[in-house]
Amino acid sequence: MVILGALLMFSSGAGIVGVEAMSNQVNNSIEQENLLGDAGKSDAEGGKDLEGPIDLLLLGVDARARWDVNDTRADTIIILHIPASHDQAYLISIPRDTEVQVPAFKKNGYRGGTTKATEAFFHGAQNGGGWAGGAQLMAQTIKKLTGISFDGAAIIDFNGFKGVIDALGSIPMCVDQEVESHHMTLVNGQPKWNADAKKLSGTKKKVVHKKGCREMEGWEALDYSRQRYGLKNGDYDRQQNQQQLIKAMAKKAIDSGVMTNPAKLNALIKAAGKAFVLDTGKTPLVDFVFTMRGVTTNELVLLRTNDGSFNENAAGRETLRPISHEMFTAVKNDTLADFILNNPSVISKKK
Repeated sequence: MVILGALLMFSSGAGIVGVEAMSNQVNNSIEQENLLGDAGKSDAEGGKDLEGPIDLLLLGVDARARWDVNDTRADTIIILHIPASHDQAYLISIPRDTEVQVPAFKKNGYRGGTTKATEAFFHGAQNGGGWAGGAQLMAQTIKKLTGISFDGAAIIDFNGFKGVIDALGSIPMCVDQEVESHHMTLVNGQPKWNADAKKLSGTKKKVVHKKGCREMEGWEALDYSRQRYGLKNGDYDRQQNQQQLIKAMAKKAIDSGVMTNPAKLNALIKAAGKAFVLDTGKTPLVDFVFTMRGVTTNELVLLRTNDGSFNENAAGRETLRPISHEMFTAVKNDTLADFILNNPSVISKKK
């Protein structure tokens, strides 16, 4: 999700001075930490520059104010791959319940173990590890699972992300399965967390996301993209909805003229500053902007693991099918376009 900010600048048409000014503003607004640890690309892998393919790890967390930072999991795990041609971008989601081997983490004394992917972040955040520790252990875990090293990473707080969408006004989303929200209730027409709604008086109504395409406000788009219970393919359908959300945000920002309106752009960057923690590895943010300016939302390709359906093992945990392992190998070798041509079933049906 962090790539939204970069995508805004990729297609803005701004001059060098303008892009540098925006980059400086982003640098000053968005918290930056080491989120990769040992999972960053080595110089031999191209980590010293951005001349080759670029791989970013994007993590979505739910950090409500009443929750302890140590009790945080990454429910959204996305690899964003940009080939060496720097003219396309691919989003690949990893199921939160995928069984993974989490390595030991010296920073907080975690000894390693077999668990769900979502819990790797939790184990890294324990005993003072914080979000940075959670991201580092997650990055190491995903590297161990896929073989991919990363140029950068980002953590997105879902609750802060609402402000980014609100700064855009709304975004276009398509609902292909009616689903009732498991998180929110309307109280006197206003959306509230279920736990908060129970404490309030007034007219209460369930939030139901009806089929069809429409403009959604921030709370509605985020709530819909977070649903997995009640969907035919559970977390796999949620992954596609989240990918649709990212693409819709980038497209709305570009098409609505935000990039040419200083006031709107400033509001968007301020909102992003409350939602993101960013790591651009060994490369300054401004270099990312210039390197990837050829990417536009039209080339943002959404991909699925396991062909978008469950693949449980005997323990009831998700495992990656051979075709998914082959896809990640293609990412590592920068041959993803050829892989997709030979395996079109990995392409998401979301637009």
